[in-house]
Amino acid sequence: MASGVDRRRVLQGAAAAGVVGVMGAGASVAREVAPALFVSHGSPMTALDSDAYPQALRRFGDGAGAVKALVVVSAHWETDSRVHVTAMDAPPLVYDFYGFPEEMYRLRYAPPGAPSLAQDVVARLSSAGVPAVTDGARGLDHGVWVPLLHAFPEARVPVLQVALPADATPAQVARMGEALRPLRADGVLLMGSGGVVHNLRRVNFRSKLASVEPWAAEFDAWVAGKLAARDFLGLQSWMDAPNARVAHPSPEHWLPIYFVLGAALPEDRITPVFEGFHHGTLSMRSFALRA
Repeated sequence: MASGVDRRRVLQGAAAAGVVGVMGAGASVAREVAPALFVSHGSPMTALDSDAYPQALRRFGDGAGAVKALVVVSAHWETDSRVHVTAMDAPPLVYDFYGFPEEMYRLRYAPPGAPSLAQDVVARLSSAGVPAVTDGARGLDHGVWVPLLHAFPEARVPVLQVALPADATPAQVARMGEALRPLRADGVLLMGSGGVVHNLRRVNFRSKLASVEPWAAEFDAWVAGKLAARDFLGLQSWMDAPNARVAHPSPEHWLPIYFVLGAALPEDRITPVFEGFHHGTLSMRSFALRA
């Protein structure tokens, strides 16, 4: 997905378009390229954790540089016909989980929105053949706010969420990342939130530290090998991977990885953010692309 991309052309494209409303019209274009991030968000209960996983997200946030805004694709929002993009000044939280402790529903995370950036995102996606529209009602689901609660706890950076197209293919989601890739040159961090292994029917809910199931470890290792080799195209053939249908009975938690890989630059380093499992089968593998 990153092959054949000329970084100078990418940066010039971002400079020409600008990120109106976040950076401001007429702002200088000589900026640090923001990273892109894929995060396996796991159980919503990680919002209350303080162990190695949230600590790793916090280290990433502390070292992410001068991030001007966050554009996030989560597994938990799919739209038909056109991709929706949140476009409000103060996006609400969506507590899209049930049967959890009451403390979970009292959690708050209140970043500003970025309506002007949302218009820019819609225009870029539409120009790339991904029909898109702004959405002034839908808030941020737990695939967005739970990891950001740890990575950017001050909630000062504007956040907007982009929906997955219903029944999307890996190539279609990668095209979304490609379309928004120039925004990285303006300090916009692009993030995909899902899970490298996600099968709720096989999760050991009794123990967060349960032994890792061999089938889950095998699929996770396949993903790690493809990332290490920068075989992004090979990752699109994920159904050929060992235990693919068990690792992902449905693809929504897997697809956000392609949004991030589509945003890759040729010189990006793939750096681990966290590696490990929760509840025996939930791979929490998370990684960043850094130019």
